[in-house]
Amino acid sequence: MSNARDVKRRIKSVENTRQITRTMELVATSKLKRATDRVRAAKPYGEALEEVVASLYAPAFAEQFPLLRRPESMKRAAVLLMTANRGLAGGFNANLIKEARTTLESLRGQGVHTELHIAGKKGIAYFRFRGEEIIQEWVDVGDSPTIDDAERLIASLRQRFTEGEVDAVFVVASEFRSAISTPPRTKKLLPIEPAQADKTAEDFILSPSPGFVLERLLPAYVRNVVFTSLVENAAAEQGQRRTAMKNATDNAGDVLEHLTRTYNRARQAQITQEIAEIVGGAAALE
Repeated sequence: MSNARDVKRRIKSVENTRQITRTMELVATSKLKRATDRVRAAKPYGEALEEVVASLYAPAFAEQFPLLRRPESMKRAAVLLMTANRGLAGGFNANLIKEARTTLESLRGQGVHTELHIAGKKGIAYFRFRGEEIIQEWVDVGDSPTIDDAERLIASLRQRFTEGEVDAVFVVASEFRSAISTPPRTKKLLPIEPAQADKTAEDFILSPSPGFVLERLLPAYVRNVVFTSLVENAAAEQGQRRTAMKNATDNAGDVLEHLTRTYNRARQAQITQEIAEIVGGAAALE
């Protein structure tokens, strides 16, 4: 009887776990929908801003604007890693940490002095455990990042790049392609390297001058790249969490099915034994 009772307790435990994972899956699905909407809302502005910066850019501006400065050699680089504050998101945090380690090792292999800046408790905990020096830490960026969060993360790095204290800034975050495709990537944030534009400043009637416009757009462009990375990272986290919780729920269902069969066999064996004992006792009384 004890065997059947043990199986029954395990069935109850797995059922409770399945309820929890199912609830977390539903919560992640709801958050994913809102996060996906934020990603879609942020893209048009970011793409337009990138197009304008690319159109106004000219090599001569590299001397005028520090954010466009391209050092002859990269001696010191900063890496900004974005991870989550919570776990239970599959390989989301592990993949980002692995990407950051690869980036750091690659830079150090080139003789570049690196410094690490991290947003998210999971990344901070990992690199603290490894004894890595962390220059700046942020643990208060939530599921709905704002442009103010982006400014807090990048303000000091942008200032230090402007003053020549670092020669490059890299951002490690997830690229949100879909709910099931969120690969980690390393993006070079500074110096700004505008893409080739279809139109140039000569195609526009500008007042004030392109230089005046760029002076105000470049900091906004850098801030918006960080904001977009935060938004995509938040959406990727919810997508990975939903997938992980769905897999856990499905696995719990498989375990329940196996345990139920085991319980039925054990119960049947006990009933058979009880019947045999009754029959044997009746036969002994004859």
